[in-house]
Amino acid sequence: MRKSACDSEFDFSSPKQHGQQQPTKTITMTDGDYDYLIKLLALGDSGVGKTTFLYRYTDNKFNPKFITTVGIDFREKRVVYNTQGPNGSTGKAFKVHLQLWDTAGQERFRSLTTAFFRDAMGFLLMFDLTSQQSFLNVRNWMSQLQANAYCENPDIVLIGNKADLPDQREVSERQARDLADKYSIPYFETSAATGQNVEKAVETLLDLIMKRMEQCVEKTQVPDTVNGGSSGKLDGEKPAEKKCAC
Repeated sequence: MRKSACDSEFDFSSPKQHGQQQPTKTITMTDGDYDYLIKLLALGDSGVGKTTFLYRYTDNKFNPKFITTVGIDFREKRVVYNTQGPNGSTGKAFKVHLQLWDTAGQERFRSLTTAFFRDAMGFLLMFDLTSQQSFLNVRNWMSQLQANAYCENPDIVLIGNKADLPDQREVSERQARDLADKYSIPYFETSAATGQNVEKAVETLLDLIMKRMEQCVEKTQVPDTVNGGSSGKLDGEKPAEKKCAC
């Protein structure tokens, strides 16, 4: 039975003990053959490279001729999320269906974009390393996230895209890392053109989400003193807290 981790209410029936992450791998699965459905949202100013980034991740190709996204679009990818036990042993492998939502960065689509925030489990917040203004606008996007996401502290990875254009760079790595440290989120410099750090950035976000889900599952466990001394999930009951340890 597949598990859904979307629509603002996490699935607390997920398996326990995710442990530490091992690299994910792409697999071919039939429709419905997965353990988790995870929705990720890419956001940032228009022109920072969200569409080409997602295309690089899902198809491992670079297409510089994409037109500006109008409204909302999405791509999909199936991966296996591997875990590692506390003693370095190989943990369980989970089949994950990723939906990667591509949002329009223009102001006129902002209300449409924010309407999708609550349905996303994690966010790829992107700016253009060759555009200082797109970097300055990261703070505005963070404010939008904190106001509209499923909780005030959602899982986010900050991405400085177009790292393959060093001669045109306007944002230093130090500036970007200082901002990421301010928000306590990971930072990656990526290139959709070369593939640099694209997969690593998405895998890091997926790992954050899976660990958050693990924490949610642990919170739903019944103490040994309840239900006649046996521990486990509350049968047929949903946890009171749906926003998952935010």
